[in-house]
Amino acid sequence: MIPFSILDLCPIVRGASAADAFRHSLQLAQLGEQLGFNRFWLAEHHNMPGIASAATSVVIAHVAAGTQHIRIGAGGIMLPNHAPLAIAEQFGTLESLHPGRIDLGLGRAPGSDMSTARALRRDMGINGDDFPEQVAELRHYFDAVQPGQNIRAVPGAGLKIPIWILGSSLFGAQFAAANGLPFAFASHFAPTFLLQALDTYRRNFIPSAQLDKPYFMLTVNVLVADTVSEARYWFSSQQQGFTNLHRGTPGQLPPPIEDIEAYWTPGEKLGVERMLACSYVGTTDTVKAGLENLMADLQPDELMITGHVYDQAVRLRSYQAVADIYQQLAST
Repeated sequence: MIPFSILDLCPIVRGASAADAFRHSLQLAQLGEQLGFNRFWLAEHHNMPGIASAATSVVIAHVAAGTQHIRIGAGGIMLPNHAPLAIAEQFGTLESLHPGRIDLGLGRAPGSDMSTARALRRDMGINGDDFPEQVAELRHYFDAVQPGQNIRAVPGAGLKIPIWILGSSLFGAQFAAANGLPFAFASHFAPTFLLQALDTYRRNFIPSAQLDKPYFMLTVNVLVADTVSEARYWFSSQQQGFTNLHRGTPGQLPPPIEDIEAYWTPGEKLGVERMLACSYVGTTDTVKAGLENLMADLQPDELMITGHVYDQAVRLRSYQAVADIYQQLAST
């Protein structure tokens, strides 16, 4: 049975604060550790009123300090927003504090709108086109220091921190394959190129010192409740959130509503449902059947679960149900 993991964006629900989101994320990580999830990743987004994980390395430190053994990482760091040396130092620090538990997933998107990217980067000549060179520089800082090397990451040099490539297109699949790195696909919000990316990655993979064969992780939305109608009710918060993104009005995660059809237009519904096509929402039995079919069809090496739920208790119960599903699948 492949490992199950958790992706969290520290959602800020309407009327709450970032402090509440951080507390809830730590609770989820602690539960995930207790339930046997493999890793807990946090994602970098900026200028998003409903996402608190902008300072991703800081939040990773917070979660790692409150857990014991579950792997903690970035899913991911948007490398064009940062100097590679700074990321090497940050993750070198995290690995030094929590040895053997830190993952570094890298993406080339801004994690924001272009105005926010401009505020982050200052130089808009940094557009992600030099992502391969940035990754090579970052990996160099994690290597053992060579004689005559003037710039080094302290801490960071000589540390074996697993690097992942994240993507929602063929570029990430091609780059991960060419460099022998594990690849995580963002099918939880951009599933369009999933099948092509998976095929591209596996066909073109070249073994490396880090990885001798392809390792593909798939991310999906999951929400489990006692009834299908209850699960769909709670899922309406995420549907509203994506609709608001379509409208250019992102905000805090809204409370669920009974009739999502009254909230969005037919065009908005089409767009959101395309983005959320890799979602499994329902009872334990229906979600189990969906995940079982998904794994049989695509044969990922790991499955990462995410989901924005307005009520923290409901969110935790959903992940408990996912862990139950995992045990059922592992025993068959």
